[in-house]
Amino acid sequence: MSSFIEGYKHRGMRRALIQQLYHKGIRDERVLRAMEQIPRHAFMDSAFVNHAYQDKAFQIGEGQTISQPYTVAFQSELLQLEPGMKVLEIGTGSGYQCAVLSVMGGQVYSIEYNQILHSRAKELLNKLGYTAQLTCGDGTEGWALHAPYDRIVVTAGAPRVPTALIEQLATNGRLVIPVGDRNRQEMLLLEKGDDETIQRSAYELFSFVPLLGQDGWVQP
Repeated sequence: MSSFIEGYKHRGMRRALIQQLYHKGIRDERVLRAMEQIPRHAFMDSAFVNHAYQDKAFQIGEGQTISQPYTVAFQSELLQLEPGMKVLEIGTGSGYQCAVLSVMGGQVYSIEYNQILHSRAKELLNKLGYTAQLTCGDGTEGWALHAPYDRIVVTAGAPRVPTALIEQLATNGRLVIPVGDRNRQEMLLLEKGDDETIQRSAYELFSFVPLLGQDGWVQP
């Protein structure tokens, strides 16, 4: 599926993409550096390599997409992920966001609902040398075995915030999740305080594929 060729052309296109992200308001240097290192074209079919460094989402099969780079950067910046933090990603997809979190130094756990995408992402991340623990399952239930998590990021549009994710968020943790209908979602940041209270902040609108699961959009 993927192209593993890495050359000057790819690095040049990535630098141009990072400049675009900066001009769109992404200021976290650790996010920008991580995304500049990662060969996004390796997460897409080799026939579409020229689309890999455009700031847009792209189909990866199974009705799913690799997120727009700006969206990946926006969510990663909101997380304020520090090296060594335990982070749970809901929606492994292509594995690209997972790679970004890994390069940023997170101890990454990632759940994918679709078995085909899970297997594909696991193989690819291993080949590229990115460290993460992956599983296939219902991401709306979280991954209780490794909880609590310092950071949680959801990479699919949810109808509401799954209760399990709030429960599995550590004290002083941050949860980033797009919530809305099947077409448009508002990016939310939930922060859990020392007294377990939740502070909620809302940001701009995005468009994600639906979050599937018992506490999301139930698979038709």
